[in-house]
Amino acid sequence: MKIVGCDFHPSWQQVAVFDPETGEIAELKLLNGDGEAERFYRELEAPALIGIEACGNSQWFIELAEQLGHVVWVGDAAQIRASYVRKQKTDRRDAGHILKLLMESRFPRLWTPTAAQRDLRQLLIHRHKLVEIRTRVKNGLQHLALNRGFPKQSSRLCGVRGRAYMEKLPLTGWTARRREDLLKLLAELDKHLGELDDAVQRAADEHPQARLLMTQPGVGPITSLAFVLTIGDVSRFKHSNQVASYLGLIPREHSSGGKQRLGSISKQGNRFMRQLLVESVQTVNRLDEGFRKQYAARCHHKAKGVAKVAAARKLAVRLYWMLRQNVGYPEIARIESSPRVALRGESHLETVNGRSRIQQ
Repeated sequence: MKIVGCDFHPSWQQVAVFDPETGEIAELKLLNGDGEAERFYRELEAPALIGIEACGNSQWFIELAEQLGHVVWVGDAAQIRASYVRKQKTDRRDAGHILKLLMESRFPRLWTPTAAQRDLRQLLIHRHKLVEIRTRVKNGLQHLALNRGFPKQSSRLCGVRGRAYMEKLPLTGWTARRREDLLKLLAELDKHLGELDDAVQRAADEHPQARLLMTQPGVGPITSLAFVLTIGDVSRFKHSNQVASYLGLIPREHSSGGKQRLGSISKQGNRFMRQLLVESVQTVNRLDEGFRKQYAARCHHKAKGVAKVAAARKLAVRLYWMLRQNVGYPEIARIESSPRVALRGESHLETVNGRSRIQQ
């Protein structure tokens, strides 16, 4: 099997190809737009192992290579760069370094979602982007209303009474035109978002793991489906600390000389998933007594923002264990509150809250 180290760019790619029969390494620069790259991979003897860094705008290339019978590994770009100590960075060196990692079995391969999972991710992302647009439209309408004396503490502007008030405002010229356009956009966005909400609900109901997570009070179809699609194969995480790190919910750390220095959360994970967890945990705090007590206790000596992030991390850990052990609510809460009730993983025995861990 030939091994290909690929430094991918949207318009072209630099490759280093190792032929195990001759031991030779060939270096090529391939253009993507004129079909040169596609011709190269069609002529390449299949199957070949292709390694690339995780980057955007590369999905078409991965699908093409897989259709041609090749094996594509996507690697962690940060770890690939960290393993290269030289200060000289060029595309040729990057392709050669990826090839070297593949040949030495040191390539930091990442988990990649299936085509169906990627499609469901697009559903959630599309809905999220439309929600952001609707929020900006609502803010524009609120600005017009406040300038005309609409009381901020009164009924919601986008409710029935608020819209009736907005339509009766004595506006003229381009201000009236702006109001009309914003109201039309808001109605259109509400229609589209209603259809997307129904699609998300159906997808969550059809997914057994998402249905399991929705047994947790305060976790709806959007958060449950997004968590399942983000985490993927839950067995790739050995313990809950890795999940918190994967989502960027652990603090930055710069410790040395016996001194521990912790900062704010790293935010090195999926920003969309973190946002959903923080939003969901506010509802969870109202509906789950255990979460509410811990959140109230943290608020006594921490800022509310810090307490919310800590609660979001706790929620992520609980959802992870629900998937790992296939246990719903309230059974997971009972196990979590009892340090003597242990859960067995694949390679170790540990409790849900991580207080005890016995390596086999």
